[in-house]
Amino acid sequence: MIIVTGAAGFIGSCLIGKLNQENFNFIIAVDDFSHPEKEANLAGKRIQERVDREVFFDWLDQNNQEVEFIFHIGARTDTTEFDRHIFEHLNVEYSKQIWNRCIEYQIPLVYASSAATYGLGEFGYDDNESIIPQLKPLNPYGDSKNEFDIWALEQERKPFFWAGLKFFNVYGPNEYHKGRMASVIFHAHKQICNAGEMKLFRSHNPDFADGEQMRDFVYVKDVVEVCSFLMHHRRHSGIYNLGSGKARTFHDLATNTFHALGLDPTISFVDTPADIRDKYQYFTQANMAKLRSIGYERPFHTLEEGIADYVGNYLKESKYL
Repeated sequence: MIIVTGAAGFIGSCLIGKLNQENFNFIIAVDDFSHPEKEANLAGKRIQERVDREVFFDWLDQNNQEVEFIFHIGARTDTTEFDRHIFEHLNVEYSKQIWNRCIEYQIPLVYASSAATYGLGEFGYDDNESIIPQLKPLNPYGDSKNEFDIWALEQERKPFFWAGLKFFNVYGPNEYHKGRMASVIFHAHKQICNAGEMKLFRSHNPDFADGEQMRDFVYVKDVVEVCSFLMHHRRHSGIYNLGSGKARTFHDLATNTFHALGLDPTISFVDTPADIRDKYQYFTQANMAKLRSIGYERPFHTLEEGIADYVGNYLKESKYL
């Protein structure tokens, strides 16, 4: 059996879909299932059992002999939340318990880290584990992810195979429930359909023109392909970047969303909200050489390809993956 935490969420549900495609149907879905808006993410998925996250460790203690792999995708991901106790409980201590049980029960582990750990990119965007203790995240979410990465690297005892994945800006199907934290592509599609135009954040950094802020946008279908590869590969433990490897501008993103809808672009700019302005990343780009070096060869979707698929096959009709 394969365990997926955060199973009802965006990436977790897409991962279950990928596992089902590979004929892995003995899936244990772990999450807080009290949010009805996420229920559609699991509709039609082949799942053996749902386990509430608060009783998961008791369940694992009783059923560990049947577990083949754990994908720990679940986390509190709100970058605008500043209650550090929430992140300490859900992102750090919970992850430590999973880590320790993977050692005790000899279960391989892939867990979700984040590109938010890189902060303003003072040390670049290389997944060099020696620089991780020096990174300066911009918010409590990023701090929590970096804290666990540091803790994992410091441990003398580790799962026999483990990988932490620094997700960059993931977009794609099954993020309908995420509200403000959904991808810019999701919000662009919504704005364009409702108003016929797209408002982007104005730049408050003299080094970047309005709309020329750059991020590494990675399609969720590529993310789950990498997860599948690591499950089958099970060698070369460590922390890896997971982006497309190519930074693109928000102007490119908006323009491609218009094109996917068959419309001419109409783009204007609004001030970046004050509560995130001083914590805003103006550039991210994953160095993907480390993942490539262990044998991952599949190409990543370009921004044009990913947006065309996402808008054309999912957003236009509110479909799920």
